[in-house]
Amino acid sequence: MENQVLKIVYTFFLGIIIALFVGLGIRTFYAPPEAPQFPVTQVTKANPTDQELAEQQKQQEEYDRAYRAYDEQNSIYNRNVSTISLVASVVLLGLSLLLEKRNRVLANGVLLGGLFTLLYSIGRGFASQDTLMTFIAVTVGLAVALFLGYRRFFEKPTAASAVNPPASGTGTT
Repeated sequence: MENQVLKIVYTFFLGIIIALFVGLGIRTFYAPPEAPQFPVTQVTKANPTDQELAEQQKQQEEYDRAYRAYDEQNSIYNRNVSTISLVASVVLLGLSLLLEKRNRVLANGVLLGGLFTLLYSIGRGFASQDTLMTFIAVTVGLAVALFLGYRRFFEKPTAASAVNPPASGTGTT
C-alpha cells in the first residue's frame, strides 16, 4: 500500500516538474518583450503651467504608443509560446506511449507532464488573444484526451499482455 502511494506521489511530482521544465525552458531561451516604463516625471504642483501639462500629455501619448506596441509584441510572444509548448506536449504524450510498456509509473508521470504542458499551451493561447491558436490548442487537447483516454481505459489488452502479465516489482502499476 505504501509503495502505491509513493508511485502516485512520484507520478504527480514528475508531471508537475516536467511542465515546469518546459515552461521555464521556453522562458529561459525565448525571452518575452520588455514592457515600457511609465514616465516618472509628473506634475505634482497644484497649478501646473500649460507647458508642464503639455509635456506631461506628450509623455503620456508616447507611453501609450509604446504600450500598444508592447501589447502587440506580447500577444505574438504568447502565441509563439503556445505553439512551442503545444509541440512539446505532443512530444511528451508520444513519449509516454513509448514508455507505457516499459515502466507504467514513469509513463504516467510523463503523460501528466504532457497534459499539464498542454494546459499551459492553452492558457498561453488565451493570453495571445489569437482565437485560432487557442482553438488549435484546444482541438489538439481534445484529440489527445480522447485518444489517450480510449487507449488507457477502454482498449482491451492484447493477447500477449494477457498471457504474460508483468511481474510484480518491475515498476508497472
